[in-house]
Amino acid sequence: MAQMADKFLLSRFARLGCLLLLGLAAYAAVISSWLSVSAALTGAALIWTTPANNPDHARPVWVNISRVMAVALTGFLITSLWTGPVSLTHWLYVVPLVAFALFPIAWAAMLIVACMVAVMVTALMPEAGPGRHQLVSSLLLTIALTGLLVFLREYKTRQLAPLRRTDELTQAASRDYLSADLHKEIQRSEREGTDMAIIMVGLDTHLSDSDPDADIKAILPRIGRFLHSQLRDFDSYYRVADLQFLIILPGNTTAESAAKAEQIRKGLKALLVSHELDLTVSAGIAGLNIGDDADSLQQSAANALRRAQQQGGNRVQSYSAWSDRSGTKTGEPRLD
Repeated sequence: MAQMADKFLLSRFARLGCLLLLGLAAYAAVISSWLSVSAALTGAALIWTTPANNPDHARPVWVNISRVMAVALTGFLITSLWTGPVSLTHWLYVVPLVAFALFPIAWAAMLIVACMVAVMVTALMPEAGPGRHQLVSSLLLTIALTGLLVFLREYKTRQLAPLRRTDELTQAASRDYLSADLHKEIQRSEREGTDMAIIMVGLDTHLSDSDPDADIKAILPRIGRFLHSQLRDFDSYYRVADLQFLIILPGNTTAESAAKAEQIRKGLKALLVSHELDLTVSAGIAGLNIGDDADSLQQSAANALRRAQQQGGNRVQSYSAWSDRSGTKTGEPRLD
């Protein structure tokens, strides 16, 4: 709930910021301050292209557009050091915050150094007024405070990483908790005499690569939200690999879970197509059998998913066991 509230507030503030900058651009146009118009419009475009305004803007193409807007805005602000208006130069205080928010730390540092050099060169010019020296000290203080905020952000991220219950990108439960949670569900199922099954869902792409493409990474938050919308309150799902999720379905038979997996497969395929990604989805289902534990049940689902992908993908595969009448050894696995 806290994360949803944060995103809600960020989107509201982002839209309000866009409107204020557009209003400022209109006022600057009335007084014929064209550099201010350009800076205000670029700032509005910068905010509009960020994920804070629209979660879909987390895709790499939007990130690159935001970075271009940030560089353009910085260029306009540096230009104002020589051409005016003086009020526009004070916008340089936001450059450190924007740089560290949008760029890797090394790139952000280079952009900030370029701004600082431009301000110092301007302050040394004979025609520069006393306000330029104040701008230098204020900008240095802003950079120092921004550096402190970045340090605290990185420190907090590293400290909380072992305690994070959910995957930050997809909001799925962390894999670190999967075995313990699955063990509890197995014990409950055996104690109450109810069925239970798990589904392992995977994208049929780059099966031999450990790092998926940036476009695929960008859609993972949408995949996580879709999975959440398809499950009951007492179901749970986990991100077990870059492109794989595991779903625990208490009380479901293997057949019921296969139907649910097919529904999820079709929904994810439609989601991928809507984002112009020519990918397919497969799923492996494993029902709880006597003698299964958390590890063996996960392995059964993984084997079912692997068989589905080996058969060309874009399908659902269930895992079961041979009976003695099948003519093979008892307990030998079979993939239907």
